Amino acid sequence: MGKLMALILLGAGLALVGERFLTLRERMNAYREVESVESQNCHLIEGIENGSEDIDILPSGLAFISNGLKYPGMPDLAPDEPGRIFLMDLNEQNPRVQELNISDGFDKASFNPHGMSTFIDKDQTVYLYVVNHPHMDSTVEIFKFEEQQRSLVYLKTIKHELLKSVNDIVVLGPEQFYATRDHYFTNFFLVLLEWFMDLRWTQVLFYSPKEVKVVARGFSSANGITISLDKKYIYVADVSDKNIHVMKIHDNWDLTQLKVIQLDTLVDNLTVDPDTGDILAGCHPNAIKLLMYNTEDPPGSEALRIRNALSEKPMISTMYANNGSVLQGSSVASVYRGKLLIGTVFHKALYCEL
Repeated sequence: MGKLMALILLGAGLALVGERFLTLRERMNAYREVESVESQNCHLIEGIENGSEDIDILPSGLAFISNGLKYPGMPDLAPDEPGRIFLMDLNEQNPRVQELNISDGFDKASFNPHGMSTFIDKDQTVYLYVVNHPHMDSTVEIFKFEEQQRSLVYLKTIKHELLKSVNDIVVLGPEQFYATRDHYFTNFFLVLLEWFMDLRWTQVLFYSPKEVKVVARGFSSANGITISLDKKYIYVADVSDKNIHVMKIHDNWDLTQLKVIQLDTLVDNLTVDPDTGDILAGCHPNAIKLLMYNTEDPPGSEALRIRNALSEKPMISTMYANNGSVLQGSSVASVYRGKLLIGTVFHKALYCEL
């Protein structure tokens, strides 16, 4: 009887592992091949080689581009180079990137930038908030942007026990933001277990100097986050579930889910078209190719536009798609006056005229 019970338990365990493995491959679009949707008015941005994971464009047309992300499980083509922030002026006829100098007092050697968000004060001072992973920790760095000097002045580092495995942020006011936590655990092997078992323990956090709290939970892997033009709604990408959550902001900063927009691609960072309010999403058509990087069969890129997100039937269209022959591992798409920028986790960046 003991041996029979052991065999039954072993069989059940193997069946569970097999089911989880098949489910994981399905969630990661292991068998999907992306069909190209490209424009002749696109070219790679000279000077960006090791990622452009997030892009934030000011109303003036100045674009901040993060570079050099080192993230567990992701390809890293320049492991010994620290992260950087580039600037690109989209008002120029032929825009070029320029690395921003960072002031003293900040540990540039361990700079590992992830998500970003800007905030413009009443006096028009621009502040750049950057999710940083120094030594694989999670902090939020606050910089003041000096436009004339083309530099960032380091102001402050924010750390908190809830701000672990932070992926992206959207700033609401001075030292006030929402942040996504893409994993519950911080240990790499526990993270793998979390993904494998699909525990759905990831969260959206609200941070202010007076209060830090969880405002939404139950995501498989909360990733990109942004805010609607009218500041009433938050959009959250769940990369593993291949969807976007539309959430209403309450007076106490809690969030209530209104709807979920289901897609067939793994959604990374989100931005909002400043002219139309449409959601723009940088996506991974096949995450297996991203995690198991092969130069002979690289991960593709995909940028989507979601119109009428609050309606019963949002309209979803592809702005750009490529099988990896040009752009690999797209993570963000952002627009300004007919110009489109597409960033990547570890690869290059693309400039298009729409």
